[in-house]
Amino acid sequence: MTTGRKLIVTQNVTLDGSIEMLGPWFSPEAENDQDDLLEEMARQDATNDAVLFGRQTFEDMRGYWPQQTDDRTGVTETLNRVTKYVVSSTLDDPGWERSVVLTGDPVEEVRSLKETDGQDIVCTGSISLIHALIPSGLVDEYRLFVYPAVQGRGRRLFPDGYVIPRLDLLETKSFRAGVVLTRYRPL
Repeated sequence: MTTGRKLIVTQNVTLDGSIEMLGPWFSPEAENDQDDLLEEMARQDATNDAVLFGRQTFEDMRGYWPQQTDDRTGVTETLNRVTKYVVSSTLDDPGWERSVVLTGDPVEEVRSLKETDGQDIVCTGSISLIHALIPSGLVDEYRLFVYPAVQGRGRRLFPDGYVIPRLDLLETKSFRAGVVLTRYRPL
């Protein structure tokens, strides 16, 4: 663990452990009866000033959120406020305000970023990037929003064969839409 900025991996996950969206199990702007969930997301967003993405997730987010003009989820506002870091060896111009392209080794880039001044850094989506960061020991916390759906396939949060014998449970919280937040810290 470092004493600088925290790297927090936040993922939406199915009950069977998939974080890859291969079906319609997650849509933050489409679900009803989720005001309590949106309040929790806003509370968490207030503690970070940076988000970290792999190239594909960054391009997906860039192609969607800046065009949202009536976003009641708060995601657009958050993404406009924070610095967006994208790890990519192929992207030259991020084409999104307050975005920085990190072109070096992902582990070293994130290690350096964690040593800078600022609030928490949140990484979401970005499965390949997260799979590179988890074994490095740079992840300070896992925040999992578990959705009441079974997808039956898809990539998981942890790389195949990677073992963490025990995590420290920090919090559990349930929401009216059936989603359950679990927060863990590596020991």
